[in-house]
Amino acid sequence: MPTLLLVRHGRSTANTAGILAGWTPGVDLDDTGRDQAAALAGRLAAIPLARAVSSPLERCRQTLEPLLATRPELGDPALDERLGECRYGDWTGRPLAELAGEPLWRTVQDHAAAAAFPAGESLRELSHRTVTAVREWDEKIAVEHGEDAVWVACSHGDVIKAVVADALGLHLDHFQRINVDPCSVTAIRYTPQRPFVLRMGDTGDLSSLAPGPGGHGTPAGDAVVGGATGAG
Repeated sequence: MPTLLLVRHGRSTANTAGILAGWTPGVDLDDTGRDQAAALAGRLAAIPLARAVSSPLERCRQTLEPLLATRPELGDPALDERLGECRYGDWTGRPLAELAGEPLWRTVQDHAAAAAFPAGESLRELSHRTVTAVREWDEKIAVEHGEDAVWVACSHGDVIKAVVADALGLHLDHFQRINVDPCSVTAIRYTPQRPFVLRMGDTGDLSSLAPGPGGHGTPAGDAVVGGATGAG
């Protein structure tokens, strides 16, 4: 089956400000995030890509722009709302330091499967829509581009953590153990037997994920987990 490269968007102005951005429009990459996005193209230079998919939010599309500028054959990314950030409802736009004092915060941290954001969605709903999306895209790309295809999807911290938890067979309550830094790459290869997490939150060289002997076709590597809710 194909290999999915899940990219968290580069550092955003909301990340810098410590704000839970959610679906707030107009949240862009900051200067560091733009540098991270520019470097992503080089990190993936050795890997042929079959398709690019993205959350529709600006910070994700901006993260993919330098990469896609070097891959004109890919065209524009396919935008999939199912890969968009969690809908945090009334929490959207609030400082994380302030939210940490809310009773719901502890539920989000310790019992994520029970967490539902006021006027927003639950983390169970987030997990269902995002896992469904990446598995459907993976099957589609296998049909269109073959079993050794590699594709990239740009999304958000909590989205990627939910997808990784599913791939690792972790209960959603444990997804806060997973950490993915801005512009990190998480590689997952789905097979008929089970998913393999080949990289998690990788911010370095990714050339070994290219198809071929010793490349992504051999499931290898797991990852250290840890971390807390990010700002999207």
